[in-house]
Amino acid sequence: MPYGMNSTILKINLNSEKIVENNLNDEIFHKYLGGRGLGIKLFSDSVPKNINPLSKENILIFSIGPLTGSVTPTSGRFSLVTKSPLTDTIFHSNSGGFWGPYFKKCGYDSLFITGKLSSENKGYLLIEDYDKVEIKDAENLWGLKTSETLEKIQKVEGKNCQVLCIGPAGENLVKISSIMNQANRAFGRGGVGAVMGSKNLKAIVVKSGNKKFEGKNKERLKKLRINAIDKIKVVPITSQGLTLFGTAALVKVINQFGMFPINNFQSAYTEPNKIDLVSGEHLRERFLEGNEGCYNCIIRCGRMTNTGEKSGKGPEYESLWALGPLTGIFDLKTITHANYSCNEYGLDTISTGSTIACGMELQQQGLLNEHSLKFGNNDMLCDLIEKIALKKEFGADLAEGSLRLSKKYKGESYSMQVKGMEIPAYDPRGAFGHALNYAVSSRGACHLTGFLVALEVLGVPKKIDRFSVRGKSDLLFLKQNQSAVEDSLVVCKFVGYALGFEFQARFLSTILDKKISITDLITIGERIYTLERLFNVREGFSRKDDTLPKRFLETPLQKGPSNGRVVPLEDLLNEYYEVRNWDKNGIPTDELLEKLSLEKLT
Repeated sequence: MPYGMNSTILKINLNSEKIVENNLNDEIFHKYLGGRGLGIKLFSDSVPKNINPLSKENILIFSIGPLTGSVTPTSGRFSLVTKSPLTDTIFHSNSGGFWGPYFKKCGYDSLFITGKLSSENKGYLLIEDYDKVEIKDAENLWGLKTSETLEKIQKVEGKNCQVLCIGPAGENLVKISSIMNQANRAFGRGGVGAVMGSKNLKAIVVKSGNKKFEGKNKERLKKLRINAIDKIKVVPITSQGLTLFGTAALVKVINQFGMFPINNFQSAYTEPNKIDLVSGEHLRERFLEGNEGCYNCIIRCGRMTNTGEKSGKGPEYESLWALGPLTGIFDLKTITHANYSCNEYGLDTISTGSTIACGMELQQQGLLNEHSLKFGNNDMLCDLIEKIALKKEFGADLAEGSLRLSKKYKGESYSMQVKGMEIPAYDPRGAFGHALNYAVSSRGACHLTGFLVALEVLGVPKKIDRFSVRGKSDLLFLKQNQSAVEDSLVVCKFVGYALGFEFQARFLSTILDKKISITDLITIGERIYTLERLFNVREGFSRKDDTLPKRFLETPLQKGPSNGRVVPLEDLLNEYYEVRNWDKNGIPTDELLEKLSLEKLT
């Protein structure tokens, strides 16, 4: 058994309510680590071709990694893998908090959920310790918002338990729903809440078990940790930007580069006095109550806020943007209340805001007859969020996501998505490497799987020309592989601004008591990313799906520092496929599969 892991998979068959423990093959660990990589491997080995993501054949896999719950800074994260009802791709998501370390201390590496509870037997899963697992009745929880669910479960199971749950959106199979973590963190994107809802599973509750991880190199780990914390404390992004202003510190920065999307990406820049209204600085001045952090994190980027009428967590950068300027709304109180509502109902904030914005442009273009759906209409936002979660009235159309909405109303070009998933808060016309990542990401438009904004805009670890084409594929190749490893260890991407990839290799080597090089990690990341691609290829995805909405390819921005730019995607794709060793249709070559010890999926 590798140090830092339990080598045990907890398998739950909801059809039979059978609970078993299976051993984790050491070879799988060494090739895929834990977290995302482990989940991708288990999922791709188990799921038949072309299943309906909302059928009982779909699987939910939650996994921790070798660094989860360790002394490594930001080691509170864990990963989810499933098939997305929004994109029909393989899907991975990531969350922080304390659930992952609690689960690991119960003696498990992965939770593998198959089947479906009957509609008369809705339940929640309770994991108390190794071999102390049961499915409990959740009939009295069905229909509750996430904070209500958390409160009721903690009355029964104790305040110290950690709870993953769905809100009404997940219960109603909304394709942009999330699984919420302690009611205010999220496994966002991709409609993963609907997958859990389709299984009639309301919550997954874990109590901290008794398992301890005794490594051989305690003193070396302590020294590494001290060194890492020292670096985190002196790098401006981690010591000041994220700590003082949270992720919303990016609002003014991204606007300065002409990449801050407004009115459904019709523009990407606004005047300084207007952007100040929704900045992280303004949020701190008006509503901040305090900082909140995950397990073993000194950055503490989470915002606990209070508007004087309501309180809660957030909004973070992406949520603030999607529920605000993307819909033409610059009122911070309205945006903050909308963020609270998304958390309560269990909705992904990016896709919710983007789908509403798509509807607004459809209305603007005369393709809809929903008169309240206008850019800048503060009054309708929270009401519309409730209607999406409950699939009431026009909310039922919005609940399908922007691509299906736009197709229904014959305006597909107004859906800002890739592979069905809505694009995050960086206009791709302002950073070509980041644009390429949107196009090729295995789970649809994603800023986290290869965040080249770090180099193209923030200059971390070095500044590169954001409008260049040559060389972007090499950098994206490394970033995507690195991201896959971070999601498999599992650590927070923010710590990478201070520590760099070599620190992760050093922590892993110390915990495993085995030399792991950066090259080893890059190869593991490449294997994970390629396996995701192989799954999507089996499902019918190819080069035709590695694209962006026409707006970004044909319509230049008219205002701001990215003025006049469109994305030269074909040139970027050609170079990227060559670097990845994929053929011209985006299919991994036999040579690559042999190198990575992979096979095509059938």
